[in-house]
Amino acid sequence: MNTVTAAVGDRIVVEATRPGAARRDGEIVALHHADGSPPYDVRWSDTGRVSEYFPGPDARIHHYDHPATPPRPHLFAD
Repeated sequence: MNTVTAAVGDRIVVEATRPGAARRDGEIVALHHADGSPPYDVRWSDTGRVSEYFPGPDARIHHYDHPATPPRPHLFAD
């Protein structure tokens, strides 16, 4: 069994599974589990709405490099 994992900022694409249905895509904006397993909160590009989504076999996740947040300079740094 393949386990799908994602990170905030990854893109999810859901292929149309029936005639006349549109392909959907969105950005994963929140995780429910620290290990990146579903469900995800997705902001859909066609509506801008955020919904909880459990990916099925028709969904693909496009992973992106997520640079580490640079450390903030100390308040009294030279």
